[in-house]
Amino acid sequence: MSELTHLDARGHARMVDVTLKQPTVRSATATGLVRCGPAVVAVLRDGTAPKGDVLAVARIAGIAAAKRTPELLPLAHVIGVHGAVVDLDVIDEGVRITATVRTADRTGVEMEALTAVSVAALAVVDMVKGLDKSVRITDVQLEAKTGGKSGDWHRTDG
Repeated sequence: MSELTHLDARGHARMVDVTLKQPTVRSATATGLVRCGPAVVAVLRDGTAPKGDVLAVARIAGIAAAKRTPELLPLAHVIGVHGAVVDLDVIDEGVRITATVRTADRTGVEMEALTAVSVAALAVVDMVKGLDKSVRITDVQLEAKTGGKSGDWHRTDG
């Protein structure tokens, strides 16, 4: 098991000091799903949601969230988000969200990718909750990360 880097010798939370680390190119991809019933899926497919373009709003919300991650997570570093792509696909089960975030900095962007997916999913819920209050967010997870001291990682459990 690896050392818990966000705890000091007394067990108190601390921000990891990355001052001496060299910036490297890093990326992370996360996914999630907003589960919707068939009526909501139909509205999303034909673009007739009463609040407007659900996917466009969610895409922008996700990108904005990636850039604001340190404001939400107290131990996250302020880093340069140099690229953020949030894709939303309407599928039979609802909306599949994929976010990829890139940087050339001293620490990774896993939390930024997960935050982008989470906030994009919240935006979808906000835009369709008037149509169906039972929509739910599921399966938010990291799929892959590249760069940094720990190297590349890709989910292998499906």
